[in-house]
Amino acid sequence: MIAFSTIQDEVAVLADGESVEKTLSIIELISSGGTSGMVIIFILFLLLIVATFIYFERIFAIKAASKVDSNFMNQIKDHVSHGKFDSAQMLCAQQNTPVSRLIAKGITRIGKPLEDINSAIENAGKLEVYSLEKNVSVLATISGVAPMIGFLGTVVGMIISIFELANAGGTIQMDVLASGLYTAMTTTVGGLIVGIIAYVAYNHIVVKTNKVVYQMEANSVEFLDHLNEPI
Repeated sequence: MIAFSTIQDEVAVLADGESVEKTLSIIELISSGGTSGMVIIFILFLLLIVATFIYFERIFAIKAASKVDSNFMNQIKDHVSHGKFDSAQMLCAQQNTPVSRLIAKGITRIGKPLEDINSAIENAGKLEVYSLEKNVSVLATISGVAPMIGFLGTVVGMIISIFELANAGGTIQMDVLASGLYTAMTTTVGGLIVGIIAYVAYNHIVVKTNKVVYQMEANSVEFLDHLNEPI
């Protein structure tokens, strides 16, 4: 979870003057923060799993939704021009994408005023956009909550350090403060990393979703323009 693999710290000097390096693994670093630090890191790890799952699930869903046959609209216009509404509906069902579902909704309203057809397509479009944005708000929440949880760990760590310092009998030793400092630093770094990942993932999904929405709008306008063309 933490980007670096080990933290090296010079901790002792041998009798002959040579220094030794003690390596601290990530697991040891996290466990050094005590129970409170491990609990917060565990929460952040769960948030990272949730964010990763939502990101890839939405990416695959949006990728599937954006697949539209380049000849789809030409076939639709050809069927509509010749009054083959059933064939047009069948073609939309075969495509089964947000664009095809909007066009299918418009086809069912053919014969009514153009404003009614436009309204039906717009209402269907809102449902499609809602479907595309499913759980995306959770990513936005994680991107804001994760750093706050990390900062909570910072406060908890500092409280632990101050408590240990107050009970140290006036002697300041680094090993007394170590547990609280480890909690403060590891949770802060963990919270920021999870928050950054979730924030980037959220914005990437928003960009991808906007492209699909634009595609839906462009095809809907093309369909309505075709209906409005003089016979």
